[in-house]
Amino acid sequence: MPNTVHINQIAERVERLLVRHQELQRTNALLSAQVDSLSQERDSLKSRLGAARARVDALLDRLPHPEGEPGQNGNVASASSQSHSPKTSGSNKAA
Repeated sequence: MPNTVHINQIAERVERLLVRHQELQRTNALLSAQVDSLSQERDSLKSRLGAARARVDALLDRLPHPEGEPGQNGNVASASSQSHSPKTSGSNKAA
């Protein structure tokens, strides 16, 4: 009789472990789907950010440069003025 009780306890424990294993598999599948979704959203946002940066850079390039300011190619329009104002495009920042 003691062997039967011991076998029943082991069988119950195995059943609980199987149920827990199934729960963990479902949770893992849900988390994997969430990771995939968030990765796609991140990639989309990075793409949109890159496009926005490109548009801002294009708009900044269209702005007239005051005399003495270096243009896009680094040439100085006039050497008579040496004043500088910062131009930030954000294109060198890490994404």
